[in-house]
Amino acid sequence: MSALDAIRRHHAALAEIRRDLHAHPELGMAEHRTAEVVARELESLGIEVHRGVGGTGVVGVLRNGSGNRAIGLRADMDALPIQEPADMPFRSTTPGVMHACGHDGHTTMLLGAARYLAETKNFDGIVHFIFQPGEEGCGGALAMLADGLFERFPCDAIFGMHNRPGMPIGQYGIRPGPTAAGGAFFDIAVSGKGAHGARPEASIDPVLAACHITSALQSIVSRTLSPRDPAVVSVTKVIGGEAYNVIPETATISGTARFFTREVGTQIEAAMRRVAEGVAAGFGATATTDWRLIFAPTINDPAQTEAYAEAAADLVGADKVARDNPPGMGSEDFSFMMERVPGAYIHVGNGDGAMPHNPRYAFNDDAIPYGAALYARVVERGLSRG
Repeated sequence: MSALDAIRRHHAALAEIRRDLHAHPELGMAEHRTAEVVARELESLGIEVHRGVGGTGVVGVLRNGSGNRAIGLRADMDALPIQEPADMPFRSTTPGVMHACGHDGHTTMLLGAARYLAETKNFDGIVHFIFQPGEEGCGGALAMLADGLFERFPCDAIFGMHNRPGMPIGQYGIRPGPTAAGGAFFDIAVSGKGAHGARPEASIDPVLAACHITSALQSIVSRTLSPRDPAVVSVTKVIGGEAYNVIPETATISGTARFFTREVGTQIEAAMRRVAEGVAAGFGATATTDWRLIFAPTINDPAQTEAYAEAAADLVGADKVARDNPPGMGSEDFSFMMERVPGAYIHVGNGDGAMPHNPRYAFNDDAIPYGAALYARVVERGLSRG
């Protein structure tokens, strides 16, 4: 019996876990209930459990045979600060918080793989089930690494996944090299001189300077970077004064940048500081830039990408595995783990529906066996008893 068929036997029970997690979402680094659900499920399977890794992270350890090679399987657990519409099924019971990215499904997929591998033990070596907190820009991967994740649970390879709305159930997408962008958040504080709105000549207007800086930042990608280096700089907030008739002392520009190499991220940061300071100076104002790297670029190791794709092909056939999946400008902090250990990250079809980070997003429970079986199959291939 294939891993896919075996896991399908537990589909109803796994869907029930997923719906329970969906009804009780928790924000990043506060996944206390979720972590306990995970830990208890792993313990019920006879898997060694380590709680509190990097805060609310959980790591399960399953050993079999005499092999000392280890594979890490990672899923994220946190939800988003989004209000779920009242008519959505298995609706969140926590006001203002919902699983709008499918992390409840990812957690359930990894639990499904743990159940299968604990039952079959068709591998020789060690499996580390890594349940990560705080993926949504909260630093969860870095927190687990700082807590000695790979020193305590050494891995020869690691694998992660994400559901993909718009991709049919039973299909997968992957590519070697860059697959998700690195991401930084920035705040540019512009300081000037306040005055009455009727007397602009008495001011150094930080709002005017901020508006010109915002426009000038768009030149970074088009005039600073090579056209061979895809990147995005998006200003998402410009905040100034609070009164109609007062020119304020300060204004703030905030946003995000995305890039596929750390080197390009460094170029964007340097250009942003230069542009902000130079444009502000032209208006007699000053500007300081706070740049924060939130996500490293997600770079798939070629060998592990091939291993993951072959495992997927074992389950559904090579024709349902896209091996040249286009990279996306979204970000994923599993990237920090992949900078330490060679690994790969794959997309799993979620069927039709709204995109993640949307109140109308809905994880498709039919995807659970395909994610769980892929986690299991990549272990069986990587830690083959033969």
